Amino acid sequence: MWGRSECPPTASAGAARLAETPGRERAIGRVAREPLHACLNAFERSSEVLGLSQTVAAQAEEKGTESTMTSVREQEAINRLLEFLQEWDNGNKAARSRILNDFITLNQGKTGPELEQEFSQGGSLFLARLTTWLRLSFMFGTCLSELLKAISIFLSAVSGFFRALMRKAGQDFLCKNLQLFIFLPDSSRYLLEFVEIGGILTLLEILGLKDLKDENKTQALKLLQIMANAGRKYKELICESYGVRGIAECLAKSGIEEIQEQAQHLLESLAHGNPKYQNQVYRGMIAVLPCTCPRAQQLTLQSLQIVQPIVKTAHNSIVEALLDLLQTMHLEVQFEALQMIKALVHYNVRSSLLSGLVILLKPSLKEKEKIRPKILDEPSMSHLSASLPVFMQQAAAAKAIGMLVEESLDICEELIRLRVVHHLLYAMGNLFHADSQRQASFSLATNADTMYVNMDMVQADILVSNKVNIPESLLGERKVKESREKSE
Repeated sequence: MWGRSECPPTASAGAARLAETPGRERAIGRVAREPLHACLNAFERSSEVLGLSQTVAAQAEEKGTESTMTSVREQEAINRLLEFLQEWDNGNKAARSRILNDFITLNQGKTGPELEQEFSQGGSLFLARLTTWLRLSFMFGTCLSELLKAISIFLSAVSGFFRALMRKAGQDFLCKNLQLFIFLPDSSRYLLEFVEIGGILTLLEILGLKDLKDENKTQALKLLQIMANAGRKYKELICESYGVRGIAECLAKSGIEEIQEQAQHLLESLAHGNPKYQNQVYRGMIAVLPCTCPRAQQLTLQSLQIVQPIVKTAHNSIVEALLDLLQTMHLEVQFEALQMIKALVHYNVRSSLLSGLVILLKPSLKEKEKIRPKILDEPSMSHLSASLPVFMQQAAAAKAIGMLVEESLDICEELIRLRVVHHLLYAMGNLFHADSQRQASFSLATNADTMYVNMDMVQADILVSNKVNIPESLLGERKVKESREKSE
């Protein structure tokens, strides 16, 4: 090493002066004792900071590149949407039909977010075009089936969350408890837009057109069902648009079972969770009962048995409609009518219903001379009497009374006060209709299986002209008893 007054040969003059200062020994000692790795660590830390800054700069540059690429892709998607809409706007009937078929094939069952992704957040623009063309062309039937199916894809679109819930809970469960769920933003927006353009009125007008295909009416009913399932406000909008009348007429007049069943389900749906218009739906169902279509009558009676507990109070017009239905020659309709009568005795129309049934046991001459039903005009039915519907009504009334007396003792007493025994004996004497005799015998708890078979003209005449009046007899016995008590 060097001496106290020496400097290294390569030292500069400044270093030599520093060595000559009094504290040079301490300074040189500190430098000598400082570990070499400390300097290296400092250098590494500075290198890490530099490297981190370079990484951040690289990431920022990459993000900017990705953002630019995203913007480019979005612009390309928007351009494709504009080209698609322009193709629709400029297309003729054949071109639009092709577009609709392609749309239906590619987008059936998609959710709302999926549709928005398909249309670059512009699905509403295409839905508006579909609805507008529907309103302009539905009377001519131009691509009507394809239009309704395409609109159905939008209105039935649900969110991905709702679809996952359907997979987990099961479609049947959700269909039965649909009122517990709400449509999420995408489908709800489509529904609102369809309503604002006048979609409900257009669908109801489709139901009223006679020349359209049955397939189109079925699809229109399905669209209305989708809207009814979306919540109370849509049910109210349908009812406010005179939808109950249009749907009920479709049920009564259509001869296609699929249309009738779809209309029945829709009316039931409108009656549930719709307190403002549930009575209107109920009366609309009653208005269907006098129609001439047995299938429509049967479906309506089934729905009334479901809706009646909802409205709670029975409308007076249902009594006459039900009693008239007992003339039917279709046993499936008679069965549903009897079930409805059995349910109505627990409501406010019980008295009028029971008195009406008793009156039917003894039909008047005017009733017998009523116009023959159309079924009797068929060649195979020409031998039947014009009074047959009245006699069938008589037998059905006797059958209904036999069912009701088993319900409660109160009903029995009320029927006895209405002289039901006298009227049942009269029905037993009807030699022109064996079923009337049989059902009346069952209600009176007589030997129904053999009594009417062995009955002769004299016995029948006695039954027809009977003067039995049990209430008066009971009253007379009571007066006799009271007089005896007084005399004693």
